This record gives sequence, C-alpha cells and structure tokens, in this order.
Amino acid sequence: MVRKTRINLLTVSIVLICIGIIMIYSSSSIYAWERYGDSFYFLKRHLVFLAVGLLFTFLAMIIDYHIFRRYARPLFWIALILLVLVLIPGLGREISGARRWFRFKFISFQPSEFANLALIIYIADFVCRKEEQIKTLLKGFIPPICALGAISLLILLQPDLGTTIALGSVVLIMLYISGVRPRYILGLILCSLPMVYILVFSVPYRKARILAFLNPWLDPKGSGFQIIQSQIAIGSGGLFGVGLGHSQQKLFYLPAAHTDFIFSIIGEELGLFGTLGIIILFLIFIQQGLKIIKNAQDKFGYFLAQGLVLMISLKAIVNIGVSCGVFPTKGLPLPFISYGGSSLIFDMVSLGILINIARSGEYP
Repeated sequence: MVRKTRINLLTVSIVLICIGIIMIYSSSSIYAWERYGDSFYFLKRHLVFLAVGLLFTFLAMIIDYHIFRRYARPLFWIALILLVLVLIPGLGREISGARRWFRFKFISFQPSEFANLALIIYIADFVCRKEEQIKTLLKGFIPPICALGAISLLILLQPDLGTTIALGSVVLIMLYISGVRPRYILGLILCSLPMVYILVFSVPYRKARILAFLNPWLDPKGSGFQIIQSQIAIGSGGLFGVGLGHSQQKLFYLPAAHTDFIFSIIGEELGLFGTLGIIILFLIFIQQGLKIIKNAQDKFGYFLAQGLVLMISLKAIVNIGVSCGVFPTKGLPLPFISYGGSSLIFDMVSLGILINIARSGEYP
C-alpha cells in the first residue's frame, strides 16, 4: 500500500511537471521571441532548472531523511544568513522594486524558497525535541514563533508578504497539530492583525491589490488589469478551450502568463476540463501526501511530511484562487507547473523527501 502511494505521488508530480513544460512554452514563446529573439528562451532555462531539480530530488530520495533533523539548526541559520545577504545592494538582485534573488550569470536563486524548506525542517525537529513541553508558553510556543518571526521579517523586507503569510500559516498549523495550546495561536493571530493591516494598507501597491480584488473594474487599466485579463482568459476558454497554443491573452495582455498566471492560460487554451484536470491532480497529490503523513514511521517524518504537503498545497490553492479572482493577487507560483527556478527545484526536493518518508514506511 505504501509503495503504491509513492508511485501515485511520483506519477502525479511527473504529469504536473510535463504539463508545466508544455504550458511554459505555449505561454512564453511569443513573449520570449519579442524580448530575447528566441521563442525557446524560457523553456530552455526551465529545462535546466528541471535537470537540477531532478538531481536534488534523487538525492533527497536516497539519503536517510533523518539527516535533515541532524542539520535542522544549521539549515535554519544558513537560511537566515542568505536572507540577510540578499538584501545587500550588489549581492541581491532587484527586480521591480523587490530584492529577492541572487544572480549567478544565467541562474537566479531565491533564498526565501530555501528558507521555507529550512524552517519546516526546523519546526519538525523542534516539536519532536520539545514533545513534553510543547504545551508550555515559554519553551513550547515562543521559540518556534521567534524563529518564524526572524525568517518572516527578512522576507517582508524584500518585500514579499505573500510568502510570509503562506509560511506563517504552515508553521501555525504544524504547531497546532503538535499540541500547542489553541489560545496561544489565536492570541498570536489576533495580535498580528493590526500589523497585517498596516503592512497592507500603508503600502500603495498592496492597498491597490486589495481594492482591485474587491472591484477590479475601479481601475481596469491599472491595479485591476491583471485580474481582469486573468478572468477573461479563463472565461474565454469555455469547456474545451481555444486550443493549445492559441491563447490571445498571452499576446502581451496578461502579465506573468508563464509564471503567476499560467493557470489562466491553461483555462483559456484547454478550457474548463483542463483546469479541472489540474485541480484533480493536485487533489490526488494532497490525498497521497496525507497517506504518507499517516504512515510515517516516526514523529519527525510525520511533521516534516505534514509541513511539506501543507506548503505545496497552500501554494497551489492560492495560485489557482488568485487566477480565478477568489484571492487578492499574490506572487506564489503554481507548484511543478509555473516557470521559476528556485520554486521548481525546492518543490521537487520536497517531493523527494516525501517519497523518502513514504519509503521508510514500507518496512515497519
């Protein structure tokens, strides 16, 4: 049964990755030709990232996943250092006012993606080490919240509120399941609401995104442009779509068509059945992930798998929700499908760790 779960999870992930390869070329070829004179520009880079991801996935599958627990704290400190370094002018690359990337020739690296994985590993290790004290405030709740706060603050400085909220949600859910008293978590959330309000409404572009989410037609050529074009793309696809490669919205109407809004292009070219297919694949991924969590042979594997499944699931839900206009615009990629080097690589590493944890459950 566990072997079947591993095969199902791997098969679903491979299908999603293959869909991503096709849709990245379909959604980016014209833009790539216009900007770089090479319609395969983004596809070739994506295949390089995929090759790197496959290497790290293989390593994550074959090593003993308990080694991540041994290096949980060093990984956390490395993540903190990288998040500090990326904010330094000359080291971190700034794009559209956001300093989130290291640039090495043609390869970009986003340390927040590494920080997501490192913090999940750290929290999984922490709740195992503090099992008997997890219900206490000083030793069971405050230390992991301080770790989350340090990572979140540095990600916010990039700035990247979407990733911060997603990571915070994953950590709080992990702590709740580990046995942290609900009143501590509820108290933290209530205390955080004023800060979230300030972070959203004191920054013009974030405020504009919220207003555009509530009524995109208030500013159809400005803050509401992306969400309007996204909904036009999905709506014009109908049941069966306009055909692979025949999207009109990717012709410089819908920004980030091959990254944040690739789901919208899928809806336009493959129609309702195409989008439902993607959603079903992610539901199967979540289902198989839950089986791995249930069958984990130790608490570290249980909580680590829990965090990884939560993060991938949350990113998929938010990305699809943003494309459909259910959530305000956030810069979260669609796992395994969207173009993006760091996100793809670390999603694949997470997949490798999940398969590793599942494999350990074959021999109880």
